[in-house]
Amino acid sequence: MPPEPDAGAAAHFRALESLYRHAPVNGLFESRLEIVEKGFARIRFEVREQLFHAAGAAHGTLYFKMMDDAAFYACNSLVTDRFLLTTAFNLLFTRPLRAGPVTAEGRWASGRRRVLVGEARLIDSDGELAASGTGTFMRSHIPLSGLAGYAAV
Repeated sequence: MPPEPDAGAAAHFRALESLYRHAPVNGLFESRLEIVEKGFARIRFEVREQLFHAAGAAHGTLYFKMMDDAAFYACNSLVTDRFLLTTAFNLLFTRPLRAGPVTAEGRWASGRRRVLVGEARLIDSDGELAASGTGTFMRSHIPLSGLAGYAAV
C-alpha cells in the first residue's frame, strides 16, 4: 500500500481529480480519475457500444484518450503550479476492447523540469493488457490555479 501523501500533495491530487471531472470532454465518458500517489494515476471507465468502430470493438480514439489522460495526470501530480500539455504519445494496441469496465493506469517515468515522460496501459475486465503507450508532456504557461475546475474539495 502506498504511503499517505502529505496534506499539500493530497490537496493537489484532489484538485487535479476535480479538474478532470470539470473538463467538458469528460462528460462524454463514464469515467473516474483517482490519483493514487505521486506519479501514479488510475482511470476507471466503461466502454459502451456508442464508442465502437464498424467491426464491433472500441475505437482507437478511446484508447488514446484514456491512456493520454492517465499518463498526463500521473505526470501532473508531480507539478503543482502549471498545466502540462501533451507533445507526443506513442501507443501499442494489443487486443480489442469490448463493452464493459476497463482501467487505465498511468505512471511517471522520467523528467521533472520542463518535460516529463509518462507510461500508460489499459487493462480489460479479464485483467488482460489491451494497450500500452508512452507520452511526453511539457510544462505550459497556464497556471493550474487559474483553471476553473482546479479546486481542492
